[in-house]
Amino acid sequence: MTERPLDGRTVLVPRSLDRAVGLAARLHELGARVLVSPVIERAPADDLDALDDAARDLAAGGYAWVLVTSVNAVDELAAAWARVASGSLGDAPARWAAVGPSTARALREAGVEPALVPEDHSALGLLAALRSLAAPAPGVSERGSRIRDPRSDTSDDGGPRVLLPLGDLARPTLERGLTSMGARPHVVTAYRTVTHLIDGEAREAWAAGTVDAVVLTSGSVTREVVTQLGARDDVVGVAIGTPTARAAEDVGLRVAAVAATADDAGLADATVRALTPASETTDRGASS
Repeated sequence: MTERPLDGRTVLVPRSLDRAVGLAARLHELGARVLVSPVIERAPADDLDALDDAARDLAAGGYAWVLVTSVNAVDELAAAWARVASGSLGDAPARWAAVGPSTARALREAGVEPALVPEDHSALGLLAALRSLAAPAPGVSERGSRIRDPRSDTSDDGGPRVLLPLGDLARPTLERGLTSMGARPHVVTAYRTVTHLIDGEAREAWAAGTVDAVVLTSGSVTREVVTQLGARDDVVGVAIGTPTARAAEDVGLRVAAVAATADDAGLADATVRALTPASETTDRGASS
């Protein structure tokens, strides 16, 4: 592989500049022309009182776990905490789980050390990791031994309460999975996802067929790309995880690579795999 394997390639990163800057820099170093333009953006939840009430319950020790699946949810929950409580989210008497490294990093910036970050960065991965905590491994520290499956916590009313601060478009996977484990999930809408019109340069490049790959970081991003730009057979998708890859398949986008890790490094590596001849040969051989 050459040092600049993406020379002559154009990659669309449909993210806001602050979320895309690290990945864009990596792709540029690899030789790519990078187009950055979001197709969705975060908006406040319609019912901020419900989010504030959840933050109050969190401060009062009302939840055994908080499961966080996006940086947006961290930001909005931290803002709610600031409105109703003192200190930082790290003062909450609860255990925290983050769906992946970006969310975990956002939690740490908010003063929280996540107790759990699954290897499979998805809702199903979170559920599987929680189940695996039913019995601590030998030699686990006292603090670590408290990180258990929610079923191992008890309360007067049944299973433990688990806070799920989610976007308005979130699927019910976590809620259903936690309920089946005997927990009592509390879903609160932390933010809304609204359309952001992609900029003219990205739209023109897509229409002209000069975009080689698009980086897909969520199902909502994937669906909005197709809604605004349409699906193209000559553009390959690079998915942040298998749920996003499935969403792409549903709307007619061809996914050539799925990131091994849900971070900038993983997405950059997957883009190289998707766009280099060697990876194309390997993919064809693996699927034959």
